[in-house]
Amino acid sequence: MTIIEQSQRLNTGVLTTTNHCRAVAGLKYVYPVLSRRSDGLSIGVNFNTNNACNWRCIYCQVPNLTVGAAPEMDFELLEKELRFFLDYVLKGNFYDDFQVDQDNRVIKDIAISGNGEPTSLNEFCKAVTLIGDVAKELGVFPDSRFVLITNGSLVHKQAVQKGLKKLNEYSGEVWFKFDSATDRGRQLINHAGQSCELSLANLAISAELCLTKLQICLVDYDGAGFPDSERAALLEALKKINAGVSLRDVFLYTLARPSLQPEAGNLECLSADLINHFAEEVRQLGFIVTVSI
Repeated sequence: MTIIEQSQRLNTGVLTTTNHCRAVAGLKYVYPVLSRRSDGLSIGVNFNTNNACNWRCIYCQVPNLTVGAAPEMDFELLEKELRFFLDYVLKGNFYDDFQVDQDNRVIKDIAISGNGEPTSLNEFCKAVTLIGDVAKELGVFPDSRFVLITNGSLVHKQAVQKGLKKLNEYSGEVWFKFDSATDRGRQLINHAGQSCELSLANLAISAELCLTKLQICLVDYDGAGFPDSERAALLEALKKINAGVSLRDVFLYTLARPSLQPEAGNLECLSADLINHFAEEVRQLGFIVTVSI
């Protein structure tokens, strides 16, 4: 079957930064996204097709989110989908079919992300290797980035570290979630059982193995804005990171899509003024800060 014949069997529509539906193209593992963080077309790979994650972030847009790990991977199907979709973008009518603006008609990255924590996949390193090899063979790498978006909670595991080393071989990068530096905030925002100290320890490991960037989602919960306690704790944690971790990039953002969690009605975007003020404080610590509002 040709690229054109295969593409005619896909779901199509208009890609926007507010539509991150994993099924937008009708495939199991691979999906296209216009990403604010990537500033253009990101080809996502969803390891957590069962909508299972070991955290439950209250801003998460995944429907029917459950506690758990990624299911077993069908590697043959992953490779088939990835080869087809990359050919569709590079040689087919993808940009026209999905009505992508001219300015976004370039692959900015391939991102391991999806509907849960991807490092919970049993054969995480094997999946990273498969994606990297196919993208390199088809000429996507090294011009495009190879990104892992993670909450970082499993980086202490040897199997995950093996995958990060492999990601580094493709000049990849880790986008490490760190939304709060207080136990209360981490429980409220992420429903994370892991302490701030253990998260920072995993961050240090990640930064040693692969280029790592910090991403912080700032939300207004129940009209509280950006509490001074949260702001101060984050700045203190960033000082520790600056002193002991090889990390310079921080990405600050707020809500872009409706949450599908029970707390959705209590969530609002944090104001641009508060985010930009915090960004300046983080810059004063020596970080390169990118803001998306």
